[in-house]
Amino acid sequence: MRTFPALPLSLLLLLLSLSLLILLPSASHAHNITRILAKHPDFSTFNHYLTLTHLAEEINRRETITVCAVDNAAMSDLVSKQLPLYTVHNVLALHVFADYFGSKKLHQITKGSTLTATLFQATGKASGTSGYVNITDLKGGKVEFGAEESDGKPKATFVKSIEEMPYNISVIQISRILTSSEAEAPTSGPTLNLTSLMSKQGCKSFSDLLISSGAVDTFTENLDAGLTVFCPSDAVLAAFMPKYKNLTAAGKESLVLYHGVPVYQSMQTLKSSNGLTNTLATDGASKFDFTVQDDGEDVTLKTKVVTATVTGIVVDQEPLIVYKIDKVLLPAELFKPAAAPAAKGKKGEEDAEAPGPDASADDAADQTASDNGTARLYGGGLVTAVLMVLWSGVFGLI
Repeated sequence: MRTFPALPLSLLLLLLSLSLLILLPSASHAHNITRILAKHPDFSTFNHYLTLTHLAEEINRRETITVCAVDNAAMSDLVSKQLPLYTVHNVLALHVFADYFGSKKLHQITKGSTLTATLFQATGKASGTSGYVNITDLKGGKVEFGAEESDGKPKATFVKSIEEMPYNISVIQISRILTSSEAEAPTSGPTLNLTSLMSKQGCKSFSDLLISSGAVDTFTENLDAGLTVFCPSDAVLAAFMPKYKNLTAAGKESLVLYHGVPVYQSMQTLKSSNGLTNTLATDGASKFDFTVQDDGEDVTLKTKVVTATVTGIVVDQEPLIVYKIDKVLLPAELFKPAAAPAAKGKKGEEDAEAPGPDASADDAADQTASDNGTARLYGGGLVTAVLMVLWSGVFGLI
């Protein structure tokens, strides 16, 4: 029998440590309920309201969670009630359990029935046991779900498992909306004074424009459903005011409205929502949109005229969030887009087509890809190479 030389203890420990680094799951692979449901179009309405009510962010923060999703047809029953967004939040929070229930566990419930807490219970708005859901394993392989205080309303049944990551997140489909009188009780939203909050946090100049342009009413009307505001700093606005004064009254209002988006977008959501975004100024053919782009550490807002960078968060009180930006957003509907410099041919003459406005962005993307490739080399490839060498030493292959 062939024998192998004993490796030093320090080398063995290094080998073990490197092996564990590869085997242990990375924190970057945490679950994302929005992405999970995005793969299943039948749950698009449920997914949409998880985002609107900010439950998606709460789900993603939890390490152990079960989401009871309902398809678009079942969601129509809830949507048709036209409940306030805060009430919809409570109803959907009843569908998120603070425990893990995969399909196997659902069919092996001890004593046939169990009571589990939901995120509605975690809000502190549910009295008694109204924030709990009763899960029952029934004859014939059926599993039934019902709010503890469902007031005799029909219960839901387990349909199928959508995705399971034991014991991190389980996403299952149930047949109908779970509800209770407490979850559907009218809920008032927080009282927020938009202009006052902005004035106290370094956005007084923009706050004044909200009032003087008449746009403040539109901003305020959208607070209940969620509102994101991009506020140029006072210094930036001071330099821009000569151009602003040359706009018509309608133009001034549209410019201010252009800095508002009618949905709450946290920084996490903003970074994942790359693409065109409508604004409060959008009106049919008058697009008044801009492109949100995650540029590594920064988030940029690109119009056809200017590119602004988000420099910080001024206010974050759901359903309102206000970001500070380093430039005034200029819509193409009010300002002439800057002409791209003409490219020169081999002999110095101007070519027919100038480079696109995103050429610098492409260069940045290439550099990012290169950096990521380097990171992969040193973060994964190097570890793998070291392990190969070490294992080769163990088995006498080198």
